[in-house]
Parts: sequence; C-alpha cells; structure tokens
Amino acid sequence: MEYGFYLPNSGASAEPDALASIAKQGDRLGFYCMVMPDHILQPNKVDSTYPYSLTGDILEAGQSGDGEWPEQITSLAYLAGITEQIKLVTSVMIIPYRNPILTAKMLSKGRLILGAGVGWMEEEFELLDAPPFAERGAVTDEYLQAFIELWTKDDPVFDGKYVNFSNITFLPKPVQKPYPPIWIGGQSKPAIRRAARIGNCWHPVGAIPAAPLEPEELAENLVMLREYAEKAGRDPSEIQVSVKAPLYDSGNSSGPRRRFIGVADEVRQDVQTYADVGVTHLIFDFRTAEPQQTEDRMAQFSEEVMAVT
Repeated sequence: MEYGFYLPNSGASAEPDALASIAKQGDRLGFYCMVMPDHILQPNKVDSTYPYSLTGDILEAGQSGDGEWPEQITSLAYLAGITEQIKLVTSVMIIPYRNPILTAKMLSKGRLILGAGVGWMEEEFELLDAPPFAERGAVTDEYLQAFIELWTKDDPVFDGKYVNFSNITFLPKPVQKPYPPIWIGGQSKPAIRRAARIGNCWHPVGAIPAAPLEPEELAENLVMLREYAEKAGRDPSEIQVSVKAPLYDSGNSSGPRRRFIGVADEVRQDVQTYADVGVTHLIFDFRTAEPQQTEDRMAQFSEEVMAVT
C-alpha cells in the first residue's frame, strides 16, 4: 500500500511557510504523494450540488466555504521546488477549466501525477467562460487525449470538437515516460469508463458519509472497471486504484465506527481490508486548523500505520 495526504487549501495551514513545512514533513516521513484540490474561484451563492456532502451544500461540508482556493498548479510547482521524493497529485484537476496546450506544458515535470475530473460547480464554469458545463465529460475526454498526443508525438496533430492543433513543436517532452500518470477521479459509471480507457489509476473518494464506498461496493465497481478495460483492449491489472479515504481521528470513537477512525489497530485493519479488495493507494486527510497539529497527526499515522503495514 502507498499512502498520500491532502494538502491544506484554506486557513493558517495554507499560508506558504506552513504549507511548505507540511509538504517537507510528508517528504521526510516517506509518504508516496500529496494531493491538492482545484477550484479557481467560488461564487457567493452556489446552487450546484456538492457530491461529497449529505446535504449537497459545499458550505456545510466545510470545504473552503469561504472561497479560499490557492491555485492548484502554482501551489504544486512551489512545493515541487522544496521537496525531493514525494509525488505531487492534482486531485483532481478540473480539466475543462484550462487551455489544454498550456496545461500540457505545465504538467511536464518529473514527479507530477495528473488527477483528472470533470467538475461539478456549474457557476464556476460560467464565470471562467469554460466550455459548456453539460459537455464537460466530452471536453475532459478530448483534452486528456490531446495531452497524450502533445506529450508523446514528435509532430503532434489533433482534430477535435473542442481542441485542434497541427504544425507545432511541443518541447520539452515530459520527464516521465511515456507521460505523467493519469488518475481518473469520480465514482460515476462514465468516470469508471474513462479510467478504464485512458487512466493509469481510478481515483474515487470514499469513507465519508456521502460516499462511503464500502469494500463490497468498491469490489463491484472494480469488476466494472475490469470489464470496461478489457473492452477497450487494455490489461485491467495495469490500472491501479487510489482511494481518497479521510482519516477522521485516532483514538476511540463514539457511536458506530466509521472506516479509518479509531485506534491504530482498527485503522490498520481497514487498510488491509481495502488492500484485499484491490486498492493500491490510500490518501488520508490530516488537515486541522493548526499547522503543527496537522504535522503531528501525520507523524502519528506514519509511526502507527505506515511503519507496520
């Protein structure tokens, strides 16, 4: 099992010095990756349904309801320069938001993983003058295919509905060969199909009330993923599974225990349960309002879980 963690995206922990300290801590502790979310701006009123809360309200979910969203690629580029081994994941990049040729150039570094999603906030699409919200799935598919064309071909050519180019030089090519790994986010059937066709990894969210993704459901989804991959002419065993599974807290919990909350033995057992189903990476949420407390939780997890699983 490989382990990752959410980077803070609001409050004191998202200030540059605190963010740098947290990233360096993760690098020192041997975490495989760190993930950064992607929003560019947030309207003061959001009617779109947030898929990861029971109410559908991003404000009630506590996900940067104040609209504080550091720019994703800029933040990861900064952290890449002050860390050494840890992978940097766009988790997920909302693919339709950015020009695909410019984005492909910005994603050509050596430790980057492209976590890709279609987005959910229609208001943000409109404010950014992005392609139509209703067509975001098709746009994402086309942009990802354009990325691969730019990254791998000496004379890249693409003729699509949303992006077209030819007679261009695209250099330098990515350090990673043949190109940066692509982790496809989302739990929907279209997302699973997208992961099967083009992804190196399926990257859903689980272990939260709105998206429990219990092992039984996950196993059913992985059967679907394998079937789609075979239909696409791909080897299903080459597609990894990275679940964003928040660690709520350590210690004894009250009421029915949720996954990845409780004493170390319980968390380790949950890790093993998901590994047995086929999960290869688990991304945990250690974020708190206090940067030092975030780092302390990371260290505790490293000692109690990572070191013995």
